[in-house]
Amino acid sequence: MTGTENIRNFCIIAHIDHGKSTLADRLLEFTGTLTDRQMQAQVLDNMDLEREKGITIKAHAIQMNYKYQGKEYTLNLIDTPGHVDFSYEVSRSIAACEGALLIVDAAQGIQAQTISNLYLALEHNLEIIPILNKIDLPAAMPEVVTDQIVDLIGCDPSVVLRASAKEGKGIEEILKAVIERVPAPKGDPKAPLQAMIFDSVFNSFRGIEVYFRVFNGTIKKNDQVMFVNAGKQYGADEIGVLKLDKHPREEISVGNVGYLISGIKVAKEVKVGDTITLVANPGEAIKGFEDVKPMVFAGIYPVDTTEFEELRSSMEKLQLNDASLVWEPETSAALGFGFRCGFLGMLHMEIIQERLEREFDMTVITTVPSVQFKALLTSGKEIAINAPSEMPDPTMLEYIEEPFISAQIISKSEYIGAIIGLCMDKRGIIKNQVYLTSDRVELSFEMPLSEIVFDFYDKLKSISRGYASLDYQLIGSRESDMVKLDVMLNGEKVDALSAIVHRSKSYEWGRKLCEKLKELIPRQMFEIAIQASIGQKIIARETISAIRKNVLAKCYGGDISRKRKLLEKQKKGKKRMRQVGNVEIPQEAFMAVLKIE
Repeated sequence: MTGTENIRNFCIIAHIDHGKSTLADRLLEFTGTLTDRQMQAQVLDNMDLEREKGITIKAHAIQMNYKYQGKEYTLNLIDTPGHVDFSYEVSRSIAACEGALLIVDAAQGIQAQTISNLYLALEHNLEIIPILNKIDLPAAMPEVVTDQIVDLIGCDPSVVLRASAKEGKGIEEILKAVIERVPAPKGDPKAPLQAMIFDSVFNSFRGIEVYFRVFNGTIKKNDQVMFVNAGKQYGADEIGVLKLDKHPREEISVGNVGYLISGIKVAKEVKVGDTITLVANPGEAIKGFEDVKPMVFAGIYPVDTTEFEELRSSMEKLQLNDASLVWEPETSAALGFGFRCGFLGMLHMEIIQERLEREFDMTVITTVPSVQFKALLTSGKEIAINAPSEMPDPTMLEYIEEPFISAQIISKSEYIGAIIGLCMDKRGIIKNQVYLTSDRVELSFEMPLSEIVFDFYDKLKSISRGYASLDYQLIGSRESDMVKLDVMLNGEKVDALSAIVHRSKSYEWGRKLCEKLKELIPRQMFEIAIQASIGQKIIARETISAIRKNVLAKCYGGDISRKRKLLEKQKKGKKRMRQVGNVEIPQEAFMAVLKIE
């Protein structure tokens, strides 16, 4: 084993679709880590979903060996996601590295997420290597974008590398820069073991695989190890390094990245950000890992209520692989037993739902997403509201606060009017606008998180023809006039369709929701009244008329009173039916709220 001077740990950060995974492919190819047979496009994106959507969802670690000036170097690369919903994955990867490749698309320039990922890296004092990717595109503007990078980082224009991951240009220069500019990991191989868990995966044959980075000390095979925060002890049955598959090793020393398998069965025992140390010679816990804050809450329920326990174990396994998922059990009168889950954003929610269906064969119903509100009661007590059903009675309420965010949007100047219009419509307040170049503008807004949750990102992309990029941070809660909107079918509240909305939008919301449900709920033998209410006040109503049999068919001629008698008889039957009949609500109806324009 060599010392740490020949190890380099680095990650790749960039905005979504700027070529991170393709560049990772080229680095793996150039260093000979993969054979031609193993090579495929975006080789690290090994989840079906990642390939279909063309995005990276998970951070992926892989080790490469590279000879440079006669010395053998070990390079640990972590490829990270670029979408704003997965910035937690990025922050964990950054905590395990000493350097970062900052990739900017030469045709698109710097985008919002590039900036926020860069700030994450700078907070951890990483060495930044700026790279201009896609220089072979006809629309590339290397000079302009280089100036943008220089303004942002304050580096010398000569240190910005130019590459084309697709063509394989500039790959050697990047590897050279990693070795020369990224500092070797510090740490003492003789000190007590301190290794940080930055990811974990569930393997149905061998239990949980833990990925870690050693900061101090050395871990050997068959050592008794302890997870500091969880307080559990295990034997290190197998340790090793991650190439495309696992390569077992006898020991992993300071500065290196590796995996540990010790037959852990219980998902809750492995926490990302926990510290691994030796039982014989324990070290301190490593600091600098904050818990993730979910932004969006929604209920997930099994379609078949008997599958509740299966859903629970699926969620536990999924949580291992996605540490940003937060959940707890809840019940609903309409849907039975299920879970209240916290997500980082709408894309994250969609991905989790897809993964439950694909990887675990679970069919689930998702309720309306909401954000976390704070309510101050007249008694002076403060409570958190994650779901409409937790909303207290209006008479006991002093006021409600909703979370606000500060959003940065970078776009072309021709779309400013439309973007400001969209943000005003979403109750946003414009704070600032800065021209980065003659036709690129950065707009800053403060707006309620609940307005962004639904379709803000999609609308932003469509009005700017895909040219706007968004990044946001939570800035705290503010008092707001929020009301609980209930939906009633034949006078019975359906809790899964309730929502918390701003009073100014509640009437319109109620009307549209009723219209939407009228289309989606099938007709019954009796009349169904769909009503939207705020407290006791009905604000909108639609009626689904009953399917009727023609009872007058056998009554020809004769007096009108004979016909009326038959109709009255039918009417009574319908009335009685309506009292006992219950309305079946199809799955689409629960998602109707998302489709309200």
